[in-house]
Amino acid sequence: MRHETGVDDVGPLPRAGTPAGSAGLRSLPRPVAVVVGGGGVLGAAHVGAGYALERCGFAPDMVFGTSVGALNGAIAAARPGEAAAWLDQVYTRLSRRAVFPFGYLSSRGRGLFDDRGLRRLVAEAGLPARIEDLALPFTAVATDLMTGAPVLLDHGDLTSALLASSAVPGLFPPVLRGGRTLVDGGAVAYVPVRAAWQAGAASVVVLSTGPEGSPPRPGSVPRRAGAVAVRAGSLLLRHQIERDLEEAARRVPTVVLPTGVESWPAPWDFRRSRHLVDAASTAAERFLARLRVDGPGLYRDEAGPAKTETAS
Repeated sequence: MRHETGVDDVGPLPRAGTPAGSAGLRSLPRPVAVVVGGGGVLGAAHVGAGYALERCGFAPDMVFGTSVGALNGAIAAARPGEAAAWLDQVYTRLSRRAVFPFGYLSSRGRGLFDDRGLRRLVAEAGLPARIEDLALPFTAVATDLMTGAPVLLDHGDLTSALLASSAVPGLFPPVLRGGRTLVDGGAVAYVPVRAAWQAGAASVVVLSTGPEGSPPRPGSVPRRAGAVAVRAGSLLLRHQIERDLEEAARRVPTVVLPTGVESWPAPWDFRRSRHLVDAASTAAERFLARLRVDGPGLYRDEAGPAKTETAS
């Protein structure tokens, strides 16, 4: 399998939205899936990448999402070609308290926070009641808490599917659905590319976020307990993401859009949403303008590693 940027480094960049800017996307074999990863507020970068795709006139055939990527993906599946502007308004107006209400413990005792904020977000999105009623085929990925198996939610009640995919263990309560106890899909499929090609996608466009999508930044070893835990968790997620991307890329063209973000906020810090949207929009447009696809492989911008704004 080839590892390449899939980007030509010669010639001026065409203006965003011109036919040349979407040549690589147009060459992707159908059906093509958009895959949206997890990451809390880091999902604002999905919005910027979504702007770039919409300006190219790109329309996927199916959408797969995990955690916040499931919510973003469901809105994209409900509003093909016009989801980015709607999501932009959501992210740039959200506050931490609206989603992660620190100080308000869950009354059910199965998560640190109540999921009423998530429920309100889903309700305000104006989505249909059932997954089958979305404009595009959509799958939310959750994890079976008892078996550890990935659970693909592609039919039935949409709200419970999105809550299950976003139920970060320990933070939000698990969701009971179909006799199973479900939690955040990121535990087994932070970027659900395997689900996409297993469902028949002939190519994949990945909108992933966060520092886990970049090589670890060299530096001193963290000393505080919290920083050690964050570092170890990031390494585990990166290993999972890279494993799944490699497996998908051996079978189908797998395009990973860059975010252009060099300094990531904490997943609950919505003050940087505007920056995340703008940085990802610019980076993804530049990447797509030069993208060339030639068979199965991993097509991504091999830019430098990102850093995270966390205490060391």
